Amino acid sequence: MRRFGHGLVLGKFYPPHAGHHHLVRTAQDQCERLTVLVCAASVESVPLADRVAWMREAHPGAEVVGAVDDIPVDLYDPAVWEAHMAVFRGAVPGRVDAVFTSEEYGGELARRFGAEEVLVDRERTLFPVSGTAVRADPVAAWEFLGPAVRAALTRRIVVLGAESTGTTTLSRALAGHYRSRGGVWAKTGWVAEYGRRYSEEKLAAARAADPAASWPDVSFTSEEFPVIARRQDADEERAARLGSPVLFCDTDSFATGIWHERYMDGRNAEVERIAAGRLRDLYLLTDHADVPFEDDGLRDGPQLRPWMTGRFREELERTGRRFVVMAGDREARLARAVAAVDELLGEGWHFADPLPENVRAQAS
Repeated sequence: MRRFGHGLVLGKFYPPHAGHHHLVRTAQDQCERLTVLVCAASVESVPLADRVAWMREAHPGAEVVGAVDDIPVDLYDPAVWEAHMAVFRGAVPGRVDAVFTSEEYGGELARRFGAEEVLVDRERTLFPVSGTAVRADPVAAWEFLGPAVRAALTRRIVVLGAESTGTTTLSRALAGHYRSRGGVWAKTGWVAEYGRRYSEEKLAAARAADPAASWPDVSFTSEEFPVIARRQDADEERAARLGSPVLFCDTDSFATGIWHERYMDGRNAEVERIAAGRLRDLYLLTDHADVPFEDDGLRDGPQLRPWMTGRFREELERTGRRFVVMAGDREARLARAVAAVDELLGEGWHFADPLPENVRAQAS
């Protein structure tokens, strides 16, 4: 039988990690109803809405609410406490029977809510991680992060280029290279080009109607390209939730816009809207030079390769995307790509500092 009617878990969840989730699950097991209050300061770089969404996904049985709290923390100033409590009570106005926490302020927080304190794994023995540690080094804390947070932090690398320029070869080789590093990198993912599968299915359908049909007999409509773009993004998002801190993609929805130009002689506003939904971290543009054209049954435009390479470059520059051109033989391209990705990863992840906390000893 559950001990409490209404429980409360409060935190920044900047970002959420396994320790937070253990705290919430423990509270849910002991309460008829649980509220999780996510408090974010305006200076912090992860939006409150994202944190609320992540916690709701991880804990559908809890009521997750958010509040902006721009008051610095001082555990020993009653006026500061009252200012914080005004924020907390505004977000959680009803009676609270128990406050679940792993923090030193738990007792005072519970007292001010008129509730019982339940301390959970204060020494972090079950999950040796903290929000501070995650912000300092997400790679080291990767195993403690849930799928949604991993997807948000994963460095996404897109290999794109004209027909028969080695995008699949390079993107797969990169995924294999990073998997071989082992440890957290062993789950490095690779996302296939959905447009190719879509094209294979169209050609198969054409041949079902006419066994003599070939690729030039296949035609596209403009309305098909948003379908391809959405599916490409969905496949990418699914892979980012499951893999390592880096993900390699054989094209993306941004590239779909150029392919629309190639087949439909113009841009598609819906594809551009889809592509604008997420900016990838690095693009690797495979030059057509040094790669002979190979007709694999789904290609028919060797003469268009220089134009497509130019259009990819123009749009990458116009939209301010970070990119590196891949030229030379296969080994040279892989080496240049690894160097570019390592440079990106070496820059780390940058979180804005939370508001300062006064943690002086109570006796001082």
